Amino acid sequence: METTQDSRAKRNVIVLVMAQAILGAQMPMIFTIGGLAGQSLALNACFATLPISLIVLGSMCAATPVSAFMQRFGRRAGFALGALGGALGGAVGAYGLYIASFPVFLAGSFLTGIYMSAQGFYRFAAADTASEAFRPKAISYVMAGGLLAAVLGPQLVKWTADAFVIPFLGTYAAVIALNLVGALVFLFLDIPKPPVPSEDAPKGRNRRELLATPRIAVAVICAAVSYALMNLVMTSTPLAVVGCGFETADAANIVTAHVLAMYVPSFFTGHMIARFGVEKIVALGLVILAGAGGVALTGVELEQFFLALVLLGVGWNFGFIGATTMLAAAHAPHERGRMQGLNDLLVFGAVTSASLASGGLMNCSGGSAQEGWTAVNMAMAPFLMLAGGALIWLILSPRAQPAE
Repeated sequence: METTQDSRAKRNVIVLVMAQAILGAQMPMIFTIGGLAGQSLALNACFATLPISLIVLGSMCAATPVSAFMQRFGRRAGFALGALGGALGGAVGAYGLYIASFPVFLAGSFLTGIYMSAQGFYRFAAADTASEAFRPKAISYVMAGGLLAAVLGPQLVKWTADAFVIPFLGTYAAVIALNLVGALVFLFLDIPKPPVPSEDAPKGRNRRELLATPRIAVAVICAAVSYALMNLVMTSTPLAVVGCGFETADAANIVTAHVLAMYVPSFFTGHMIARFGVEKIVALGLVILAGAGGVALTGVELEQFFLALVLLGVGWNFGFIGATTMLAAAHAPHERGRMQGLNDLLVFGAVTSASLASGGLMNCSGGSAQEGWTAVNMAMAPFLMLAGGALIWLILSPRAQPAE
């Protein structure tokens, strides 16, 4: 039975899905060509993926300020700020390509991180006005908005990568346009600004106390591992595909398949969480991520790249949406700005490290693209064991279970 609360939540879900589709298209675009553009500008091939790493670093640095900004001025203002950051990052990146300056190109990547940080809060915004029963579905549906982005982004790369004499300049021009157009959808977002707390309002737990809560700690670990490993492998994929003798268009197609796999399951992930429990879905995500690494280690034919990246996307979906749902239910509304900013700071800190490691493993491990690709996928194992161990501990520990 639909409540008035969920009627508003469903409207907000539609707006956020549109934002994911339009604004979100820039992320598969940049992840497809960022490493290749970096390779053309960097003096050392080991730094080819540094532009992507700088995006994630920018997101990590922006997470806490953007969360605090939203807590004070509301989601709509925060998401508009993110789109402005994306447009500015695209413009600086385009200028860096135009003058063939790797440092300027990196500066544009860092600014793009402001958008990536804001986009990370779409999933939490979906939960803001939703009832407890609708919350996992709202988060899942908003994540599903990435489906259109998965199709639109790589196709725009194909149409724009060689639109100008300077490779990829047209792609960055398209990124600017997406941010300017996409920002308009937030005019229809209906999430009230958080009330100004009174002096006697509950302050909530501090950051240390929040992280000491077992369900919060495990949710953060599983989210960080799921996202970081997905980024580790995805960042290297275009370099591996092209390095193994295939075309840039092949890399774009594989990224399309991967991003589709990231978001297609979102249509039923929320229902699976409601039926089977969040812990089981997170565990399933970790197992599928391990399967992706296993497939990648079997060879470097196109079908192996496709299957590995599809499994990578599905595993990320279950692991990350499950961890987000676990976290959203583990803190109070007045702790939202503090906890969500801290979560994304830690998650994107892990993703930054993975992205930095990706280029080094891919280009500086052995003498061939295949050896680099093997090193990237072997690196997944210890982190999957960490997340899996934390989740098993949560399930088996009675004191870690939520209160009735």
